[in-house]
Amino acid sequence: MGQAGHRAGVERLLASYRAIPRDATVRLAKKTSNLFRARPKNSAPGLDVSGLGGVISVDPDAMTADVQGMCTYEDLVDATLAYGLAPLVVPQLKTITLGGAVTGLGIESTSFRSGLPHESVLEIDILAGSGDVVTATPDNEYGDLFRGFPNSYGTLGYSTRLRIELEPVLPYVALRHVRFHDLESVQTVMARIVAEREYEGDRVDYLDGVVFSGTEAYLTLGRQTDEPGPVSDYTDSAIFYRSIQHDGTAPRTDRLTVRDYLWRWDTDWFWCSRAFGAQNPRIRRLWPKKYLRSSFYWKLIALDQKYDIADRLEKRKGNPIRERVVQDIEVPIENTAAFVSWFLDEIPIEPLWLCPLRLREPDGYADAQDSDAGVRGWPLYPLEPHRTYVNVGFWSSVPVVPGEPDGAANRRIEKKVTEFDGHKSLYSDSFYDRAEFDALYGGDGYRRLKEKYDPDSRLLDLYSKAVHRR
Repeated sequence: MGQAGHRAGVERLLASYRAIPRDATVRLAKKTSNLFRARPKNSAPGLDVSGLGGVISVDPDAMTADVQGMCTYEDLVDATLAYGLAPLVVPQLKTITLGGAVTGLGIESTSFRSGLPHESVLEIDILAGSGDVVTATPDNEYGDLFRGFPNSYGTLGYSTRLRIELEPVLPYVALRHVRFHDLESVQTVMARIVAEREYEGDRVDYLDGVVFSGTEAYLTLGRQTDEPGPVSDYTDSAIFYRSIQHDGTAPRTDRLTVRDYLWRWDTDWFWCSRAFGAQNPRIRRLWPKKYLRSSFYWKLIALDQKYDIADRLEKRKGNPIRERVVQDIEVPIENTAAFVSWFLDEIPIEPLWLCPLRLREPDGYADAQDSDAGVRGWPLYPLEPHRTYVNVGFWSSVPVVPGEPDGAANRRIEKKVTEFDGHKSLYSDSFYDRAEFDALYGGDGYRRLKEKYDPDSRLLDLYSKAVHRR
């Protein structure tokens, strides 16, 4: 890519910004998205980000990379692995962009030790709603924007360049799948691993889990290694999440290349490819391998949203239409077993993904303070320092019950998450009232940032985007 190519991409972006009518909402001119919120069509031209999808440079000595905002993690990882390096947190799906993971949050199995993707960002160039491109760092004049950018979902601006930290990685990941027969034990062991970074004397570099039921759950422990040996392949007929399951009488181990480990969930979009029949062995044999990836499943989802295919099929069978329940939530680790137990009793969806996380730099979090608001750290998604949380991911649908309000299952989940002192990600449908939303996602502090960096309201506000689906 290089600096010259990057400058050309920024100029193209700015030209497209100036071409958008003053009374029109500024949006990305982007055909694809990793959001699960349906949005109305926008007749105005969008921001041209076509020149902002690459890696500008990798500095192997400093262990940093300068990356454009629309660069996918697939392309980023390919560039950094050439130097034996990787981003500190690599979200699960190949087509998630670095800018998207920072402004919309991301998570993965290194988050118990490395936090969330925005915590390894050193500086960001942001096209603010004002039309200015500013460079924000934690301690410069735009430090408030740097801190407020995560979880703003493009309502304060769009990143054009991010400088991020990298870490060394070894060529392979050795996996151990540990079975549990009750949820309390999963919670207890997960908390111990987060604290000690090891399990039964083995170092743990990666940690996540899968819950199939209240009596069948697993933690997958990964350890980087350079030891040569055979590796598994889950990019074709074998399905990763099925390889985790066993009866618990003997340890289940596995090995993957580090690249295949990072993308272990992408081939089947965790387990959601089963909704398209892609896990049926007869269909899978005929399914082209290049379409066994999340980006293709997104296209199928877009077609369903456009033509209501799933609802029409359910009606033809005489079944009720279904409510989409596609969410990631976080609760403190001590509330994990209780929340998951409630969920399994109330919401007919399985499996569930578990991913523990902690803020990476609690001391920096405590030092960064907005003196006017008393808001510290990352104000639009406030997590407490020195506290472990667990992300619970569930991605499916449930039958709509006649007479219940729109989004009834999602509303129950939101209420329960709040009761358990948690948050949920905003990439999907949300139903909070304004007061509760403000309490959870920045409130007055967000409004001050909005007035400062988007004074003419060229961009949507967060509540309109997340709840009103505008």
